[in-house]
Amino acid sequence: MGSSPFDSWISGDDEVSELLSREWQRQTNTLQLIASENFASPAVMAATGSILTNKYSEGYPGRRYYGGNQVVDEIEDLARRRLTALFGADHANVQPHSGANANVAIYQALLEPGDTVLAMRLDQGGHLTHGSPASMTSKIWRFVGYGVTPRSDNPDVIGEIIDVENLRELAHREKPKLIVAGATAYSRRIEPEVFREVADEVGALLMFDVAHPAGLIAGGSNPNPVPYADVVSFTTHKTLRGPRGGAILCREEHAKKIDSAVFPGQQGGPLEHAIAAKAVAFKEAAHPSFSIYTDQVITNARAFAGALAEHGFRIVSGGTDNHLLLVDLGTFDDQLTGKAAQEVLDRAGITTNRNQIPDDSRSPFVTSGLRVGSAAQTTAGMMPDQFVQIAGLMAHALRYRDDDTAVAKVRGEVAALCADFNPYASFA
Repeated sequence: MGSSPFDSWISGDDEVSELLSREWQRQTNTLQLIASENFASPAVMAATGSILTNKYSEGYPGRRYYGGNQVVDEIEDLARRRLTALFGADHANVQPHSGANANVAIYQALLEPGDTVLAMRLDQGGHLTHGSPASMTSKIWRFVGYGVTPRSDNPDVIGEIIDVENLRELAHREKPKLIVAGATAYSRRIEPEVFREVADEVGALLMFDVAHPAGLIAGGSNPNPVPYADVVSFTTHKTLRGPRGGAILCREEHAKKIDSAVFPGQQGGPLEHAIAAKAVAFKEAAHPSFSIYTDQVITNARAFAGALAEHGFRIVSGGTDNHLLLVDLGTFDDQLTGKAAQEVLDRAGITTNRNQIPDDSRSPFVTSGLRVGSAAQTTAGMMPDQFVQIAGLMAHALRYRDDDTAVAKVRGEVAALCADFNPYASFA
């Protein structure tokens, strides 16, 4: 086991230090392809572990319930200013602990219990907080789900994209108070103008959940929904490459309700160390180099999709416009489940997650697909050639999944590849 920065950062607790060292080795010696993960910068990690973890600061800048928040107020105001400037928004709340917290706070702010919400179905690419029966959101509000168009075998027709006609029909029939745009397993652009148009037709509020493409939007590589939406939620740790957490942007007319729903409605004391790290990430995302990064993320994802298709995998909707790919395993091997593929790839040093594909006959615990993304390994410096190589390694490991020697050989090749693309080489 090699040394890691944590050997010196944490003294006096050998057990935790050893576990952190093992995770350091896992992240830097294996491929991180989970679409909701990324490598935060050393500056973001330093702020996350800063002295601010000691401070309690319930409330908002200038309106705290504890003393000693003069510096904390400046930090939170800085984060809010940077975020509104980054997306061109009227108002920002940077206190949500997660994207799920942010979403529930928005519902609480803008809806009454029992109100109807139109959102993307989980089994079509949506998120748990978009009204899944497994989520508390479905027990408080009435969710109606829209989905994607059928799979198309016609090369001139893109299937498995948001069914706008179904969205419009449901909106006119159900008269929702709120329409939610956004997804967690959808690889195409979501055009904000279309959703705004439908919302206006039925007098609904419009919410965009951009947890996945937030960084791509900040970098100008995906369309910005802020001018069209009443409220926008997202996480700060995916393509935005910040600390784990959430944030909300909204029009000024909703600001007071949103802030009250986050605190005291949903949360107590904010995590000011995380908010400082968010401020760092927002500054990083405003730098011109970040746009180069986000463009590269999409270029790499498209190269990855093409290479996987050449190995016999089917890419849901035929490609990608963002960092994410939803891979149908059936054309590669109709007996291979997402669960089995994820486990084999873990053994091969390739971290992915199983995911349902549209109209999947298998359960969410088994699935017929994998969700993979390009954001983290692009941060590590990889380019299209490396993603083409990764596709071949994945195919080989899955094709010879019952051969431990073959899988171990892939793991060795993965380690050799990762050695040339260490995201934290400056620590080594």
